[in-house]
Amino acid sequence: MDDRKYMIMAINEAKQAFLENEVPIGCIIVHEDTVIASTHNRKEQLSRATAHAEILAIEQACLVLGDWRLDNCILYVTLEPCPMCAGAIYQSRIKKVIFGAFDPKGGAYGSNFDINAIPRLNHYPSVSSGVLKDECGELLKDFFKTKRQKDIE
Repeated sequence: MDDRKYMIMAINEAKQAFLENEVPIGCIIVHEDTVIASTHNRKEQLSRATAHAEILAIEQACLVLGDWRLDNCILYVTLEPCPMCAGAIYQSRIKKVIFGAFDPKGGAYGSNFDINAIPRLNHYPSVSSGVLKDECGELLKDFFKTKRQKDIE
């Protein structure tokens, strides 16, 4: 499986979020080498605190597979998942999480804390980090730089 290929798809979703004035985070879910979910942050559009890219992608994937168990799925996301999204990943039994940029303020797979280090959970996805991290991080930096410039004007 080509992690870079799928992360580029997630980056394209993040770019769409940027265009929609959403924090540019994109997410792809792959099942048996087929993309079954592809989305980006939509918190502003939907006025929902839970409309993170990962949550929306998990909801899509569950609909496609007709099951809440996504145990044969791989989730690609441009930013390290937050605690809420890590909880949804845990609950949906996703097999593997691959993320780009680290999130030192809110990351739940090692940057701020590691949900996989919590004992007695009944599911622990494998995690790979740093895939195209520079590209993923630049999108976020550019977005917030643009927001700050607009606030100054």
